[in-house]
Amino acid sequence: MFELHDILCREIRLQGPITLARYMDVSMTHPDHGYYSKQDPLGRAGDFTTAPEISQMFGELIGLWACVVWQQLGQPNAINLVELGPGRATLMADMLRAASMVPSFSEAIAVHLVETSPALRAVQAEALAFHKPEWHYNDTTLPAGPLIIIANEFFDALPIRQFERRESFWHERLVGLAEDGQLCFVLSPPQSINPMVPDSHKNAPDGTIVEVSLAASDIVARLADAIGQYGGGALIIDYGHDGRHAGITFQGVKDHRFHPPLNRPGDADLTAHVDFGALSIAANTVYTTTYGPIAQGAFLQTLGIRERADRLMMKADAGLRDEIRSALARLTSTEKMGTLFKVMAIGKSKMPPPPGFEIA
Repeated sequence: MFELHDILCREIRLQGPITLARYMDVSMTHPDHGYYSKQDPLGRAGDFTTAPEISQMFGELIGLWACVVWQQLGQPNAINLVELGPGRATLMADMLRAASMVPSFSEAIAVHLVETSPALRAVQAEALAFHKPEWHYNDTTLPAGPLIIIANEFFDALPIRQFERRESFWHERLVGLAEDGQLCFVLSPPQSINPMVPDSHKNAPDGTIVEVSLAASDIVARLADAIGQYGGGALIIDYGHDGRHAGITFQGVKDHRFHPPLNRPGDADLTAHVDFGALSIAANTVYTTTYGPIAQGAFLQTLGIRERADRLMMKADAGLRDEIRSALARLTSTEKMGTLFKVMAIGKSKMPPPPGFEIA
């Protein structure tokens, strides 16, 4: 039951405390005991629910967003439609159904999924069998050519590192062992110069904790390079901040509740809020432009989610109408996902702003 805990403890005893990024990577992706290797974590029976699982409206609007971006590109005859971390493929299935309204776009796309979980790959294969997707373990094997990339709640699960300022020095927060053998946070020796701490926080007061995801910045930089070289666009949707935030957002989630993140590694989802400021820096090149981040609620309303909800309710009974209203509120309201979740886009320079960002 505690195989992964024992594996991590053994590594720490042999090599010393490990980075939080290492802890997250092993906990989430270990081939035998990692969180994503063992289970389908989504839905009421799982540990969390994402926007596509809340309502078909979300995926339908993203599908039409992709169609418009393709049209802005000049309607190339072949384009790669990529989703990072597609979960149960609910989002992609809803996107493709809505995109079928533009037959020439449906004929042009090749579907590519970046997914490491064997359990989720099996679900995706069944859901998207007609579209014959191609799977990748990471973004480095995506084919050359124009591409449209969708990443919904993907970057929050990538490994982070934490740094804490004490007595005017930065220390890295590492994962070590307590006297009772349990995993705990410890601090590295002081580091007079730490290039990983953003300049905006370099002289922060003592007690400040900053989270940094090198993995997220590296992926976005590669995607932006591909967009700049071949053309296309990327849409990133996640909960996060604009880069000015300091503090701990790292958390564990199990059974839709908060879970101590160092307790029972491999049994809970581990996430941290996305630093959209860092992603914007990584994505801004001579050949690309970034848009946002803007609030998810404002983005979806600009795309027409209220109008779509009204149309769905016209053909629904009373119970279903209540479900549609509830889903609309959950996706767009300030009290739910409307402002916590942010939306950012990447496009090739000199192209028109993608849908939803015309005045962002």
